[in-house]
Amino acid sequence: MHESRHILVVEDELDLAELLRYNLNVSGHNAEVVHSGQAALDAVAARKPDLIILDVMLPEIDGIEVAKRIKSSTETSDVPIIFLTAKSSDEDQIRGLDAGGDDYVTKPFSVKVLLARVVAALRRSAKGSSESEILEIGPIQLDTDKHEVMVDGSSVRLTLTEFKLLATLMAGPGRVLSRRGLISNAIGPGITVTERTIDVHIAAIRKKLGEHGSMIQTVRGVGYRLVDPES
Repeated sequence: MHESRHILVVEDELDLAELLRYNLNVSGHNAEVVHSGQAALDAVAARKPDLIILDVMLPEIDGIEVAKRIKSSTETSDVPIIFLTAKSSDEDQIRGLDAGGDDYVTKPFSVKVLLARVVAALRRSAKGSSESEILEIGPIQLDTDKHEVMVDGSSVRLTLTEFKLLATLMAGPGRVLSRRGLISNAIGPGITVTERTIDVHIAAIRKKLGEHGSMIQTVRGVGYRLVDPES
């Protein structure tokens, strides 16, 4: 039996919220349910959860804003967030991932699949907290523990997903990674994210790297690789 984890469910559909509470508790977790964005922020302030299941369309404060506030706090930035929403377009997924979402599950959904996603997100979170390293290629330095990126000695702000993608590329310099491989390695296996979403994130990373954006090369028909300009 796995260790009981405190999971915050933020869902304004009362029947669905209770269904999630019941299934999470039966699975050995300790689920807390709130029904609005402000209530979610209050609950997180009162007790840091191990994971949050977060609806996007909420009263008072929407889920995207809730996620941004949670991820912007040093005390709660490491809490995994699984978005649960009826919004399923590529643009909606990008907004959710950019806000700090670790996974994105669209309604209607299988409770069994969601529970598996919860276990996977908790496992990734535990792994990430125990592994720390500094990656350095050319002018780019990335600290996996502090979640900091420096380019030519200046700090560059990346979203959580952008950071994970850049870290994955830097971990294997020169190695070509397919879009599917990037999704699996950077965001997690079994997570539904379109390849176009990855392209949008790569374009954003290149822009933030400025003159060094060309270090991320497109390999036509395959994916991407990061090369050291000095090698």
